[in-house]
Amino acid sequence: MSKMRLYLADDHPLILEGLKSLLMNDFEICGTARNGRDLVTGASELKPDCVLLDISMPLLNGIEAAQQIRKSSPQTRFVFVTQSSDREYIRAAFQGGASGYVIKQSVATEINCALESVLSGRVYISPDLEIDPSELNLESRSSATRLFGKPLTQRQREVLQLVSEGKSNKDVAHILGVSVKTVDFHKAAIMRELGLRSTAQLTQYAIAHGICPAYS
Repeated sequence: MSKMRLYLADDHPLILEGLKSLLMNDFEICGTARNGRDLVTGASELKPDCVLLDISMPLLNGIEAAQQIRKSSPQTRFVFVTQSSDREYIRAAFQGGASGYVIKQSVATEINCALESVLSGRVYISPDLEIDPSELNLESRSSATRLFGKPLTQRQREVLQLVSEGKSNKDVAHILGVSVKTVDFHKAAIMRELGLRSTAQLTQYAIAHGICPAYS
């Protein structure tokens, strides 16, 4: 019998290597990524059985990445392996497509059990989080915009994350494959929508609402 195929994503290389060491004997590791955009490209092409990913990743956060991958690979399942125990992040992850949620402190002891559950069609949440799956409203998965405080569009959230990570408008345009003028338009629209006036305020908002990593 062929092994289940996993795709791993985390911006910390030591964590990626640790996950590979834990899983390579029982699963096929078909790819790895260290940012959300590489994850979307790789997983959308390879269509793994399951993606293990963090919420906080550069260029595109894990929740946005999962939603994009679901469009091209609806059968792929997602297990978030993350430090965040905040209930809003957990709800947003499941609304974005997660089937499992493992806190990093417990990954060595829980990850195999989590994958067994998820790949069998069940939901897994680290017991230490003390969350009942019935709290997550899994029957009506949506775009997880509640985490972000305002109903920004997907493109606006992408621009907001990149700007908040310190990318210039030219860099953002290159990454997204659009014109600088388009980036200017989106940035101005985001500021109007959120009632913010500066890039510093955008960055504070993005970090506070989980759109970009706090260490960016």
